Amino acid sequence: MQAAIASSHAPQQRMGTLVLGALGVVFGDIGTSPLYTLKEAFLPHYGLTPDVPTVLGLLSLVFWTLMVVITAKYVGVIMRVDNDGEGGIMALSALAERTLKGTRGIYVVGLLGVFGAALFFGDGVLTPAISVLSAVEGLEVAAPGLAHWVLPITITVLLVLFATQRFGTDAVGKAFGPVLVLWFIALAAIGARGIAMHPQVLAALNPMWALRFFSMHGPHGFFILGAVVLAVTGGEALYADMGHFGRRPIQRAWLVVVLPALALNYLGQGALVLAHPSAVDNPFYLGVPAWALYPMIGLSTVATVIASQAVISGAYSATRQAVLLGYLPRMTIRQTSRDAFGQIYVPAINWLLMLGTIATVVGFGSSTALATAYGVSVTGTMLITSVLLIVTTRHRALLPKPLYWPMVALFVGVDVAFLGANLAKFFDGAWFPLLLGVVVFAVLRTWRRGRQLLQAEVLKDGIAVDEFVPQLMLSPPLRVPGPAVFLTSQTAVVPTALLHNLKHNRVLHERNVLLNVETRPVPTVPPAQRLAIRCIGDSFYRATLRFGFMETPDVPLALMRAVDYGDVCFDPMETTYFASRETVVARRHHGMPIWRDRIFAFMHRNATAASNFFRIPSNRLVEMGAPVEI
Repeated sequence: MQAAIASSHAPQQRMGTLVLGALGVVFGDIGTSPLYTLKEAFLPHYGLTPDVPTVLGLLSLVFWTLMVVITAKYVGVIMRVDNDGEGGIMALSALAERTLKGTRGIYVVGLLGVFGAALFFGDGVLTPAISVLSAVEGLEVAAPGLAHWVLPITITVLLVLFATQRFGTDAVGKAFGPVLVLWFIALAAIGARGIAMHPQVLAALNPMWALRFFSMHGPHGFFILGAVVLAVTGGEALYADMGHFGRRPIQRAWLVVVLPALALNYLGQGALVLAHPSAVDNPFYLGVPAWALYPMIGLSTVATVIASQAVISGAYSATRQAVLLGYLPRMTIRQTSRDAFGQIYVPAINWLLMLGTIATVVGFGSSTALATAYGVSVTGTMLITSVLLIVTTRHRALLPKPLYWPMVALFVGVDVAFLGANLAKFFDGAWFPLLLGVVVFAVLRTWRRGRQLLQAEVLKDGIAVDEFVPQLMLSPPLRVPGPAVFLTSQTAVVPTALLHNLKHNRVLHERNVLLNVETRPVPTVPPAQRLAIRCIGDSFYRATLRFGFMETPDVPLALMRAVDYGDVCFDPMETTYFASRETVVARRHHGMPIWRDRIFAFMHRNATAASNFFRIPSNRLVEMGAPVEI
C-alpha cells in the first residue's frame, strides 16, 4: 500500500518540479512587464487622462490581451503544435517547411522563419536593457537624489550578468524558481492592496470597457495598443522553452500562478491611479508600501536579471539551431551542465549581446524611451508565429473547422493591430529593432546563400567519386594503416582534402570514408538512424551522420558508438580526420553583390574550426584547402 501511495506521489512531485522550473525560466520576461506597461500607457504623447472610463478601458485591454494572446493563442493552441516536442519559431518554421515540401511556398516560409529568428535575436538585446533599467529606475522613486546613478548601476548589473554566463546557469537556475515564486506573490499582494483602495477596478474584467475605450478615443485609441502590447512581451518564451519543461507544466504555471498574479497587479496599479492620479508617473513602485520599497527594488532587479537570463539562454539555443540548419557559420558552443542538455554557452553571441545591450541602454537612456522600440520585435515575431501556425495546421484536426478559422483570424488580426500600432512609433524608436532585425536577417541569408555558391563552385570543379575510385585502383598509391574520415558536404564529389593528400603526401589510407554531417529538421535523431554507410569501391565508403537541430554534433563519439560496418571500425586512436578549408575570394559581378561576398568571406574566415565544432581532437585532424572565387 505504501509503495502504491509513493508511486502515485512521484508524478505529482515531478510535475511540481517542472512547474517550479518553468516559473524560473519561462515567465521571467512577461512576469516583469508590470514594471513599465501601465506607466508607458500614460505617457504624454498618448494624451490619456486618468479618469474612470480611461483607466477601466485600459485595464480591460491589458487583461483581455493576456487572455487572447497568451491564454488562448499560446497556451491553448500554439503549444499543441510541436516539432517532436520542441517549440520556438525556428522549430515551427522547420515543421512548416516539412508541411509544404515540394511546393513553391516553402521558400517564403523559410524567409519568414529566418526573419522571425532575426527579430528574436533583436529581442535578446532589448529585453535585458529595458528589464534591468526599469527595475533600477525604482531608485528615482525611493530617493530622487540618486537618479543620476540609474545608468551606471544598470550597466554594472548588465556587465556582471554577461560576464558570468560562461559559468552556466545550472547552479543558479535552481534558485530561479523560488525567486520568481516570491516575485509573483509580491505582485499579487501589491495588487490586492491597491484593489482594496478602489474595488471599482474589478469592473475592467468586462470586455465592454475595452470596446468603450475605442469608442471614446476614436482612431487615436488605436495607438495605445503600442503600450498595451508590453504586457505580453515574453509570451513567445512559453512556446520556445516547451522542449525543456513540456506543455502541461508551462500551462499549469501560467493558469495557476502567473496569470492571477499579473491580473491582480495590473488591477491594483489601476486602482492606485484612480485614487491618486499623480501615481501615473510610476504606478508600480508608488503602489509599494514605503517600508517595502527598497526590498522591492532589490527583488525587481533580481527578477529582471532572471528574465534577461532566460532571453540570453534562448539566444544561445537559437544560435545552435541556426548553425546546424546552415544559417550561421560554425561557432564555439560549450555545454555548461552535465544534466541539462539545453544549458549551453556561445561566447561570440554572449559578447555581441553584451555590447548591443549596453549601447542600447546608453543610447536610449531610460525605459520610457526604450519602450517605444520594444514592441516591434515582439509583435513581429508573434505575427510570424501566427502565419506559420496556419501553414502548419491548416490540414490538421487541431480544432473543429467552424472554430479553427475564426480563432486564427482573431490571432492574426490582433497581431496585425499590435504591429501596426508599434510601427506608428517608427521615428520615436521603433526603427531600432527593425534595423537590428534587418541586419541579422541579412547576415543569416548571406551565410546561407554564400554556402550554396561555395558548394556549387566546389561541385563544378570536382571529380565524381564513382569515376575516381576505379581509375585510382588502376595505379594504386602507397597504403598507410588505419581509417581516414574525409569531412565533406558533397559525398558524390572527391573531397579537396583527399586530392591534396594524394598530390602532396602520395599516400592513401587502408579505409577511406567520405562523411557528410547532416542536420535534420527535427530536434533529435534516434540512435538507430544516426549513421548510414555503404561501400562504393575498394576501401572507399560513403557515410552520413545525422543530428537534430537541438543536438551538439560529436562526430568521433557518434562514429565510435555506431555498429561496425564490415571492416570499418572507428578506433579513436587510429582514425585520422581530413577537412577541406577553402579560402573564399570575393569577386565582382559574380554570385552575390560584392558587399555580401565580403561579409561571407569574413564569416567563413572566422568560423570555428571543424575540430572544435565537431568535437574532433586537434591531434587527429588534418586541414587542407585552396582559394575559391564566388
